[in-house]
Amino acid sequence: QVQLVESGGGLVQAGGSLRLSCAASGRTLNPYVMGWFRQAPGKEREFVAAIRRSGRGTYYADSVKGRFTISRDNAKNTVYLQMNSLKPEDTAVHYCAASRSLGLYHSDYATEVYYDYWGQGTQVTVSS
Repeated sequence: QVQLVESGGGLVQAGGSLRLSCAASGRTLNPYVMGWFRQAPGKEREFVAAIRRSGRGTYYADSVKGRFTISRDNAKNTVYLQMNSLKPEDTAVHYCAASRSLGLYHSDYATEVYYDYWGQGTQVTVSS
């Protein structure tokens, strides 16, 4: 069992930056592909970014490409999401998730059904 706890959310003006962290306990994150998803009010949860076990492969939704960067520090058992040039439409609860099977049996990193563990989420609010 992996427990994931997100932090770093908050209120920021448009154009600003935030860095989200996802700390894991219970097990090392080394065997897992890690992803970030978000859910805005009244909308379905959507994929934001994912990173492979080694950290050498990353994937992004078109809406955040060039603005967000996902990274991981396996020694600290933590995954990060650096968010720059934030827009009001980035306002959402942001969740991190861990997958055992992605990259081994599946390659659709944006599909949440392949993620086995989820955090509680952290709120990001971007004001215009």
